[in-house]
Amino acid sequence: MKPKLSAVKLVLPYFLLASAWILFSDHLLPLLSPDGSRLELLQSAKGLLFVAVTSGLLYLLVCLHMRRLRAYLQARREQESSLRQAAAVFDATQEGVLVTDAEQRIVHVNRAFARITGFEESEVLGQTPVLFKSGRHDEAFYQSMWNALKNRHAWSGEVWNRRHNGEVYPLWQNIRAIHDEDGLLTHYVAVFSDVSAIKRSQNELDYLAHHDPLTNLPNRLLFTERVEHALERARREGSEGTVILLDLDHFKHINESLGHNHGDLLLKAVGERLATLMTGGMTLARLGGDEFGLLCEGSGPEQAADLAGRIQQCLAAPFHLAEQNLFISASLGISLFPGDAENVEQVLRNADSALFKAKSVGRETFAFYSQELTEQARQRVELVTALRQGLEQDELRLVFQPIHDLADGRLIGVETLVRWQHPQRGLVPPAEFLPVAEESGLIGAIDAWVLERACRQMRDWTERGLQLSFIAVNVSCRLFSRGELDTRVARVLADTGLEPGRLELEITESAVMEDPDTALELLDRLCKLGVRLAIDDFGTGYSSLQRLKRLPVHKLKIDQSFVQNLPDDHDDIAIAKAVTALGHSLGLEVLAEGIEHQRQADFLRGLGCDHGQGYLFSRPQPAQQLEEAWQLSPSGGATPQQISLL
Repeated sequence: MKPKLSAVKLVLPYFLLASAWILFSDHLLPLLSPDGSRLELLQSAKGLLFVAVTSGLLYLLVCLHMRRLRAYLQARREQESSLRQAAAVFDATQEGVLVTDAEQRIVHVNRAFARITGFEESEVLGQTPVLFKSGRHDEAFYQSMWNALKNRHAWSGEVWNRRHNGEVYPLWQNIRAIHDEDGLLTHYVAVFSDVSAIKRSQNELDYLAHHDPLTNLPNRLLFTERVEHALERARREGSEGTVILLDLDHFKHINESLGHNHGDLLLKAVGERLATLMTGGMTLARLGGDEFGLLCEGSGPEQAADLAGRIQQCLAAPFHLAEQNLFISASLGISLFPGDAENVEQVLRNADSALFKAKSVGRETFAFYSQELTEQARQRVELVTALRQGLEQDELRLVFQPIHDLADGRLIGVETLVRWQHPQRGLVPPAEFLPVAEESGLIGAIDAWVLERACRQMRDWTERGLQLSFIAVNVSCRLFSRGELDTRVARVLADTGLEPGRLELEITESAVMEDPDTALELLDRLCKLGVRLAIDDFGTGYSSLQRLKRLPVHKLKIDQSFVQNLPDDHDDIAIAKAVTALGHSLGLEVLAEGIEHQRQADFLRGLGCDHGQGYLFSRPQPAQQLEEAWQLSPSGGATPQQISLL
């Protein structure tokens, strides 16, 4: 375009001069040729100039027309390109597009429309969108949509439509009303997306949020919601209901001995078996770990007790998993509502208190909630807090119970026991705070404290020339199961300077039997440190002779439950004889605990039992009182008081 415009600008001055010549030539010719000799020639030049001017004018008109034509063609090409792009986008977009005229007759759809709805273009042209109605929306829904299109010329929202095959599906749809320059309605354009996949994902996420992935049972969140609704219905209708919390007994032994895969298989099998007991108005849930919950609407205490019994019977049969028969029992806590609770939190808390009671009395049973249990639970919480403070404020005390040689009555060692001197309550019984310490996890800190203080006390006695052979320290199941006991003992011995041979660790038979192979490895490491090892409460852990003979221990302790009825109970006599003979045959010392009467001491001495301890000799005493009462001397010989007990 630029060269053409430049040519026009160049020719234009000459064109103007030529035009002026033609217009004024009649006046100029006589002046140019006064004698008329050149008049004819000038007239010819005038004609030629007229032709040139006319041609130039035509040329200018053609140039101007071509300019407009080129601009028009360029605009047309750009418009066609935009239309082609819009058509490509219209046809390729993943959203369905539907266009209707002002009377809502379909005039155009894209390929995505056919893919989403299942309708081909030929099937819908000329039809109205009523063809796709699902029947899920009422008149108020459509009235609201048309009001929005009339007032705002646009509407968007979720719609349920029907596909060609009859399937009802959700879609998100945007509709716009199109008007011309005069404001007249010409078309409606609807753009929509199929959101059924999103809906499915939402449903799956909602299911996962409310169900246990292992058992597919409702989880704690859904169970709590259903208990809350059941509690509201019970209040409204004057009915009652029950919540049962179920905990599998000693389930951790399955995980520890067979692995978590077996544990998961067992949990699934337990869930499936319990589900067979469920009827209308019941919900079974897995609340976490090996704990299950049952909600029973419309049931009272009699029905709850009956269901608890059926649950225990249901679990009594063996579970055949991975070519093994596994046996498992359960403890159950029962809470009634709305009588026992005002809200869902209290319902579950009460059931948990009842469950704790069932486990405390020996497991494999069920217990109902009572107000007394709430008070006990509150006291446990307060006791844990006070015990934690007691550890920090050094309120624990050590006492020592003498251990005697039954043959000559000599004091040969002491067993270390822990007491808690509460600033307000005074001396708290061990049977009260040690189970709480086990449950709360504080027992590990107490064990560490007792071990360190006992070793320091023994080192002090040794330096003062008070020749006790050993000091015994009990090891809790929790500390023993951690597998770090040898490291802790080695560090304490190094810090206190106590000779390893003067420390005797008492490990319960049940702790060893939880994981015999791991226990054997740990006992071997402890033995290499040079410490003495004793099996406490022997006869209560069901250990096998095959395993017992492999344990690197020095002593067996006959549990006091087998001593208290000696020498009158034939069963206890048989057990005492058997343990003593077994220990000696394996080259082990045998100690009887809980000796309270001279007849018991005489009988055990007659059996050949090596050592004894109990109230007959002395109650546990603080270190200073023990020294004064037993007249400990560097010689370590028996005092007259000791000999009188023989």
